[in-house]
Amino acid sequence: MTAASQVETATGREPLRREQTNFWDGDEPSIVWLVLHPFASKGYVQRNLDAIRDRVNELDELTSSNGKMIKDVDTRAQQGIQLASTKAEEADQHALDASNKAVTAQQTAATANTHVGKVETVVSTLDQYKAANQTVIRFHPGQTALSKQAKDALDEMATRLKDQRGYVIEVQGFSTSHGQAGIAASRNMADSVVRYLVLNHEIPAYRIYVLAMGNAPTAAEEGSHSRGNRVEVSFLKNDVDQLPTSASAEQPTQPK
Repeated sequence: MTAASQVETATGREPLRREQTNFWDGDEPSIVWLVLHPFASKGYVQRNLDAIRDRVNELDELTSSNGKMIKDVDTRAQQGIQLASTKAEEADQHALDASNKAVTAQQTAATANTHVGKVETVVSTLDQYKAANQTVIRFHPGQTALSKQAKDALDEMATRLKDQRGYVIEVQGFSTSHGQAGIAASRNMADSVVRYLVLNHEIPAYRIYVLAMGNAPTAAEEGSHSRGNRVEVSFLKNDVDQLPTSASAEQPTQPK
């Protein structure tokens, strides 16, 4: 193998030989010899130029193929760059969404903490009832039926209880009689008041507490001789109305 055959070419074929021999002996001379030799015939020159033309055509094809390959590689590279850019934008959007959700979660947690604080404050005082108002129903001795005046007073009190929450009604009966007779009489008068409230105004019985006090004096009536037969109806209320409802609780705006 000659040194010329070891040279790599673009087409992968052996390079054309440049042999300066007598062109009459049939060997392939170089293009320089073919063009400049004064005795080279046209046919001879045409015959030896065909090989050169073939190589040129092969180079053209190879150049075109390489151009297509370069274009294809460039297209794939641009697509890869575009895909990477799209993925980066999606990652940025996901990061932004995560940040917005984190802010929303913090706002929700802060609102929940405030809500829980209010609930704890109110719950701690749910068993602490405060007297809102009191109605006194008076009875004649031996009487347990409610008078027209007594019913009007109970109607007025019951009307104020509509849509109320967190309340109880304390019904205490008092009698001028002594001992068990006084306790029984005070209980009968108190029961007549309870029946009227439950049957006529649908006040739940579990909200009513009844006490038969007999002739036990109240603190305000110590030393008084005008206590009489009566029923004291006290409206007691706690702070359950101050509990925020789910509809009124502040809700943070959700990001779209």
